[in-house]
Amino acid sequence: MRDRRSTGTGKQSFLHGALILMVAIALVKVIGALFKIPLAWILTSVGNGYFGNAYALYFPIFSLATAGFPIAISRMVSENSVRGRYRDIRQIHEVAKRIFIVLGIFAFCVMFFGAKVYVQYADSNNPQNALPAIYALAPAVFFNSLMAIYRGYYEGLRNMYPTAISEILEALSKLIFGLAGALLVIQSGMREFSAYGTVYGVKQASAEFAKQATLPYAAAAAIFGVTIGSVIGFIFLFCYYKFRGDGITHEMLRSSPRPLPMRVTRSRLIRTAIPIALGAIAVNLSSLIDATFLKRRINDIMLSNPDVILNMYKNDLPAYVVQMNNVPTALYGCFANASTLFMLVPAITQAFGVSALPNVTEAWTQGNPKRIKKSIEMVLRIVAMITIPAGMGLSVLSGPIAKLLFGGADNAPDIIGRILVVLGLDAIFAAMSTPINSMLQAVGRVDLPVKLLLVGLLIKLVLNYTLVGIPQINVMGAGTGTLVCYLFITVFSLYFLCRETKVIPNFVAIFIKPLLSSLICVGAAYFTEKLLSMVISAKIATLFSIVLAGIIYVICMLWFRALHKSDLIMLPKGQKITKILEKHNWIR
Repeated sequence: MRDRRSTGTGKQSFLHGALILMVAIALVKVIGALFKIPLAWILTSVGNGYFGNAYALYFPIFSLATAGFPIAISRMVSENSVRGRYRDIRQIHEVAKRIFIVLGIFAFCVMFFGAKVYVQYADSNNPQNALPAIYALAPAVFFNSLMAIYRGYYEGLRNMYPTAISEILEALSKLIFGLAGALLVIQSGMREFSAYGTVYGVKQASAEFAKQATLPYAAAAAIFGVTIGSVIGFIFLFCYYKFRGDGITHEMLRSSPRPLPMRVTRSRLIRTAIPIALGAIAVNLSSLIDATFLKRRINDIMLSNPDVILNMYKNDLPAYVVQMNNVPTALYGCFANASTLFMLVPAITQAFGVSALPNVTEAWTQGNPKRIKKSIEMVLRIVAMITIPAGMGLSVLSGPIAKLLFGGADNAPDIIGRILVVLGLDAIFAAMSTPINSMLQAVGRVDLPVKLLLVGLLIKLVLNYTLVGIPQINVMGAGTGTLVCYLFITVFSLYFLCRETKVIPNFVAIFIKPLLSSLICVGAAYFTEKLLSMVISAKIATLFSIVLAGIIYVICMLWFRALHKSDLIMLPKGQKITKILEKHNWIR
């Protein structure tokens, strides 16, 4: 088997593993920006509405099928690794393969055959336009479920490289095939219009109307790049496991106790995964709620009281969007673009959640209170350092950032900027809740995150439905519902983590220093952008302000001595970094 290629597990420390994932996520996000921003210009706000619709349906179905299992696999593998039960680890992998194949096929069928029912309810205005993108994305749920087997397995063994590399390959494939597909479809449609005055055989009144007719298929071509990426990512993980193995040697297997019966392993895996999966569904249902009720409620306003919305956005929405009755889709597209920026922050802290889970699980399994406290404080401290300045920066510089990335009348950047004011603050709490919930799962309370998420989801549902239905608030109300939802989840998740572990972190040291540093840096960025935009290009002023904010933040954090030697020393080359900072008395 693979044992002959194994040389040892080669576990990575929490911060080393988190750093690997953070670097991968940073690359993925850069690649994603190179995909999403040009795509927003290609598809416009209407096409982005179709694109976002498909994702909104995809994520809950994917979560239902797979989201709980990588975490459950990671936790069980980590637990058995501490106890030296390597035969059980191999058995977990075999059991997971059988479960995931069945679930992946089931999830594909739900998404593909349930698409019509969903769009007819969510998008009463031209529902057929949302279908091509959903059909193009449906196969991705199957291949992503297969990838989840290997990612959870290697994460439990504290080897983050397979996850990191597969995510980068996915992103590159999406960029190459998605952008190329969207451009080719639009060019093909516009060539047909130039030659015959039709798009896919349907007569169009003008070039603007012709481009609008291509958007459902362009969005489908773009999102099919995601499906291709999932296939390539799975092929890499399959080959990595086949040729590199898992680091478990013959000697480790020989010294390992007899594994538990397979039915016991299967039962434990399912029991552990179900509550985690329900929690993940709740998180992703948040996007589905936005996609479903936001468009529907705005469509209700357009039927009963259209003047309020049309007057509010008369200088922001292109005339052809109003003429083609695409205002609900366009406004949802603006919200989807703002959400893309909002999700950057939680995506970064997801790395800490993934890396923290086996680390905290190991400390909890060993029953080491000091190590548990140290692990929890380390995660919270590093997450706070990242989320607070990032979220505040998005909120304070929302308008300039939206114009920098989505500038152009077709994308309505002013609307995106207004939505992002609230979503920037949302990002702080959404990003913090992820690693906190991972730590709750690590200490065995897999039920608490799902309960809190379901309550938070109910709060969001009520607030979104109510606020978005008020004509004067409309799309802006969705961000408020999200903010209250994640604020509730973060506060109560932290409370229960402290109660379960009997650990009271030093909240002042963890949160106050990053908050003060963030206030200073975003204040400087705000006034710098305002002043510079009077004399130089607004885009250059925005970029300069963001870079300046980052430099000021680092200086403030060093000045306040917010960094800990114990954190840095776990990084690759950590000894050298700490010596340099200790020389200037910049760390504790």
